[in-house]
Amino acid sequence: MRTLISTDANFDQQLDELLAFETVNDKQLLATVDDIIDQVRRQGDEAVLALTQKFDAHPATDMQQLLLTTEQLQQAYEGLDETVKAALNVAAERIESFHQHQRQPTWEYTDDLGNRLGQKVTPLDRVGIYVPGGLASYPSSVLMNALPAKVAGVPEIVMVVPAPKGELNSLVLAAAYLAGVKKVFTIGGAQAVAALAYGTETIAQVDKITGPGNKYVAAAKRAVFGQVGIDMIAGPSEVLVYAEGEAEDNADWLAMDLLSQAEHDTVAQSIFVTTSEQQLKDVDAAITKALTLLPKADIARESLQNRGALILVKDRREGLEVINRVAPEHLELSLNDPQALIDDIRHAGAIFMGRHTPEAIGDYCAGPNHVLPTSGTARFSSPLGVYDFQKKSSLIYCTAEGSKPLAKVADTLAMQENLEAHARSARYRSDS
Repeated sequence: MRTLISTDANFDQQLDELLAFETVNDKQLLATVDDIIDQVRRQGDEAVLALTQKFDAHPATDMQQLLLTTEQLQQAYEGLDETVKAALNVAAERIESFHQHQRQPTWEYTDDLGNRLGQKVTPLDRVGIYVPGGLASYPSSVLMNALPAKVAGVPEIVMVVPAPKGELNSLVLAAAYLAGVKKVFTIGGAQAVAALAYGTETIAQVDKITGPGNKYVAAAKRAVFGQVGIDMIAGPSEVLVYAEGEAEDNADWLAMDLLSQAEHDTVAQSIFVTTSEQQLKDVDAAITKALTLLPKADIARESLQNRGALILVKDRREGLEVINRVAPEHLELSLNDPQALIDDIRHAGAIFMGRHTPEAIGDYCAGPNHVLPTSGTARFSSPLGVYDFQKKSSLIYCTAEGSKPLAKVADTLAMQENLEAHARSARYRSDS
């Protein structure tokens, strides 16, 4: 795991190199994805079925075999171990409760001319949520995508999830049942994204696609954006842990928080920033020790070697500069008074405050969404939320008298833009 020191002459260059990562710009990847999308657009169900057989070795011979029934989802839920079922319910309740606070009402006001102005908030008609499958199962991703849509009032939520060789993950299906998903297709990859975006004979076109996936899914989401909405183009998972060597810090805790991201993927990113040289050494040693305990140590070790870093800064001001430059997906503040930094943190997907708030709790059950901006996009993006499943329409109602002064303004400005019909349209109202 590399060490960066802020006082080194080439620190800025080293940090730029650490953060450099391209998610979906490989030309061969994009060409492959474009071809898959084209096949689905032209051939519909036939292409989806053939591609699912090819890439997932799925034994299905028709599309209906890729559609799960509500009964199957319910059976998966009822068949869970009671401890697991209870944990899933707690997570679902907390996630739904948090997102209830994000609901936005339709609103209006009357201006001083007597005109009514406002905004109408409407849920999307149909959304598609992508849930990763294959090497790992992510019931938490089901809850984090489906429950905000449910709270927003979306009447139809369609879920797609890969089922390699036809094997189903009961926990993922149980989460879908708990979140109120009624329609699940066992398809994945770019073909699933294309089917949701353009529709097939069996799969209805959706208005928006959300949820994480591999590089093919990310590239496909980018390609279909505009045909449908998307939440974001997600890159590998990231965490930045900031500490200042306070007596209450525990190097083993900090090391495990870093490793909790590193075990996700060989290109996940774990960064530790501290003002204490001794703490940097302690955490480095704790990581080495902890790697001997993890089942996914090989993945975590490669992740730390590829994209991990220990960064020593002079003081809190420099620490904040690094945080805002990285704009991390997850930011942990291992401090006695984390609140003192909040006003100065401009860019972060989710901020975990204090030593007893590990990122892992946020992944599963704290309540806020774990679908977060990655690869520095927290500079301009937000976590997935209820607002992603709603759209807004402006409301404008002018009275006969209230219209006249506004029409005169519109007339004047339209003439300045050489738009005669606009000007006359407004003028008719001001002269009436």
